[in-house]
Amino acid sequence: MIMPMLGLKGSSARQQIDDRLQYHPQVYEFYTNAADFTPDGIAHLDNAVQYVQSKGIKHIVIHHPMVYKQWHSEVVAPESSYPDLYRFIEESTAALLKIADRRNIQILVHGGYSGDEVEEMIAHYSSLHDARQAVYKRLDRFAKEGGNHIMFENSIARVFAYGDPEQEDEILSHHYRLAFDTSHCFIEMHGDNQALQKSLEHLKSSVVHYHLVDSMGLTHDSLQLGTGKIDWASVLKRLNPDATSIYEINLHDQENCKEQVASHRYLTAIAKQIQQGD
Repeated sequence: MIMPMLGLKGSSARQQIDDRLQYHPQVYEFYTNAADFTPDGIAHLDNAVQYVQSKGIKHIVIHHPMVYKQWHSEVVAPESSYPDLYRFIEESTAALLKIADRRNIQILVHGGYSGDEVEEMIAHYSSLHDARQAVYKRLDRFAKEGGNHIMFENSIARVFAYGDPEQEDEILSHHYRLAFDTSHCFIEMHGDNQALQKSLEHLKSSVVHYHLVDSMGLTHDSLQLGTGKIDWASVLKRLNPDATSIYEINLHDQENCKEQVASHRYLTAIAKQIQQGD
């Protein structure tokens, strides 16, 4: 086990970036929204990446936008029924991959989100199996286009979730570079720490990036580490030491990442206790 790295998340706004950089993180993950995907928005995002790199940050991830218009960016959405959403996901992913290739950074795309909306999209297919295959087919294409610059994150949606060993085996068979959100898996497993630990272990060698987030295991609550029910000592022992990580925590003030920094201090203290016990 190695000491956890400091990974922080913020937008491309200079005020948020500078707030995070004062803590000298090893990883910076950019939050994006649909407004970032105008020509001016893309140029601003690219400039922000270069600014963060100029400060010595080697590990940079850009999170694909969560929302477009009234929808989450669900890759399961069929083109025939959701043409605008489908086109936005295609174009925004292509734009991010251009930046990733130019600046040698990573982009993160969700395999799904959650809720009634994704269930409505799944209903356009003849079965859940067919919906999943549609997701895999699209992610296969993105993976081929993105190579070592793209990763896919788990959701609380049935089309791309971690926790069930059979679905994990199917995901592993595609040889994706995976992002693992601890809270999403914990919620999918209804607050079962042992199931979370088994999933972390099963997927470990394919995970390149973690979202370290606490949760009560009921809803998408994005809690500061130590305020939910996740057993962090057990999680720490099962992380891929070659992967990056960030703390994806709800902030009281987007200009102040104190909850992310407090999460790092909490996890670092646990890591030291484990080392002393060894």
